[in-house]
Amino acid sequence: MLKIDNLKLPPGADAAALAAEAARQLKIKEKEITSLRVLRRSIDAREGVQMVYTVEVKVKEEEKLLKRLRGNKKVSPAKRSLGYLLPMPQSTPEVPPIVVGAGPAGLFAAFVLAKAGLKPILLERGRSVERRTEDVERFWSFGELDTVSNVQFGEGGAGAFSDGKLNTGTKDIRHRFILEQLVRNGAPEDILIDAKPHVGTDYLHTVLKNLRAELMALGADIRFETKLTDLEIQDGTVTAITAESPDGTQRIPCRALLLCPGHSARDTFEMLCRRGVPMEAKPFAVGVRIEQRQEDCDAAQYKEYAGHPGLPASTYSLSCHLENGRSAFSFCVCPGGQVVAAASEEGRLVTNGMSEFARDKENINGALLVNVTPEDYGGDKDPLAGIAFQRQIEEAAFILGGKTYRAPAQRVEDFLQKRPSAGAGRVIPSYRPGVAWANLWDCLPPFVAETIALALPVLGGKLKGYDQPDAVLTAVESRSSSPVRIPRDARGQSAIHGLYPCGEGAGYAGGILSAAADGMRAAEKICEYYKEETL
Repeated sequence: MLKIDNLKLPPGADAAALAAEAARQLKIKEKEITSLRVLRRSIDAREGVQMVYTVEVKVKEEEKLLKRLRGNKKVSPAKRSLGYLLPMPQSTPEVPPIVVGAGPAGLFAAFVLAKAGLKPILLERGRSVERRTEDVERFWSFGELDTVSNVQFGEGGAGAFSDGKLNTGTKDIRHRFILEQLVRNGAPEDILIDAKPHVGTDYLHTVLKNLRAELMALGADIRFETKLTDLEIQDGTVTAITAESPDGTQRIPCRALLLCPGHSARDTFEMLCRRGVPMEAKPFAVGVRIEQRQEDCDAAQYKEYAGHPGLPASTYSLSCHLENGRSAFSFCVCPGGQVVAAASEEGRLVTNGMSEFARDKENINGALLVNVTPEDYGGDKDPLAGIAFQRQIEEAAFILGGKTYRAPAQRVEDFLQKRPSAGAGRVIPSYRPGVAWANLWDCLPPFVAETIALALPVLGGKLKGYDQPDAVLTAVESRSSSPVRIPRDARGQSAIHGLYPCGEGAGYAGGILSAAADGMRAAEKICEYYKEETL
């Protein structure tokens, strides 16, 4: 097999055109290619717009052809990897491992443990994705927040109501395995080849239901509406946990606790701190959601190709370092999506972004964030100070929005002039249950508002229309990442023996794919622990 890199075709080119271009690069006739498989697909919009492919082909007399094409750096022998290997199966332990949190880290940790025969107990404080969807829709329609089941808590974690982006800046053999499991459970096959894959909220919910069924078939004990409330620790080792559910309080013996609580489990962090689990404040970011019309972004990115049926909704990734010493950057951009209400605590307002797979809504939205350090919020004195900082700005946004979970919003033109907006222009805000036009300087920390004001024209210079006067800013985006980290050693354990912190909430990941991979790593460590115990 041969690999051909950097094959470029115009948008909308079909499989026949791709095969013809592959043959041209190999300097052979198309009929000499006996098979062709796309390995990767991306878009290059730097000069014009082109689709860029990496393909694997099979031809006759490959070694002879390689010698003839020795100077062509695009062509090389295809290398096959063995891929990720699951831990070897083990006998079912008397005390099974416990996984806390059914977000990406928890689900894939439980999957690895269940495949190894360890029959984990998976505790999730929220509800199943079917019931959770109903709870979230009620909140978005009527402003009735359910603190048990919302955008932050429930099966799938915060990622279940997002764009479902699966790209990451790190390389890990587990990533391909994760993508394959998602496809096997209902995700679109395109995620296996796209350079920037995404599933979309609609497909994610199907995947979650199918993955749950597979976990249960493997012997996993999944308990929804069951919240970790306490740890029993003897001689520095976890011996049991306490959990609360609608059926009452449960004491569950525990030798291995895989903790993946997500970034919004604030009461869990407080309990861990009381129990003496070492924790530390970490940098995170806060800011707003910014919305523009998708067609404007497409025009800026694709130019004369804007609207071409062979192109997806365009996206962007922006950042800048500013004269005040701060940085601002885009995060969790949702093409053709909507800004969503993402609160999990009464009296506090939080926004996030979401897209379905088609990405076919009118607006594009993304977080516009400012870096926050422990020095900004007193994290050098209190590991939970970042939570207090987040709560303060969420409460201010809730009050500014009218205390009804309507989000405070402002047009960019008005934000730069520090005056409240009176209404929308060309860009109609997508947030539900609705926005309250206001002056966001009244709820954002001064250094955050000042940095956003400095960043808008700079980022507008990088992407035309980003800072257009009618673009809408909606506050507040405060849950981009966890404000704490739970340190762990080379065995993957906290200083408390038997406690395995992982995922985004524990401070070790930043997105669906990286969190899932971190959960798998933690599960592998637990498999090693149980294996050693039986020797």
